[in-house]
Amino acid sequence: MSQPKDLTTYNLYSHSSEDKRAIAVSAALALIHAKAANTPANCDIIKDEMARLGAYADQIQEALKVK
Repeated sequence: MSQPKDLTTYNLYSHSSEDKRAIAVSAALALIHAKAANTPANCDIIKDEMARLGAYADQIQEALKVK
């Protein structure tokens, strides 16, 4: 798995909305990967977490907005 993008540059440049979404999804996938890696093998965590991917990405995008 490739390294997630560095989120410190998220708001420093004028990324397109598609770029910002891709960064948020990348971060959400990194969280899902970490959670799945620490879950027993007989658990169906991947299916459940992937169903939440959009919601995680939405929350990450919202949290990264400059206020």
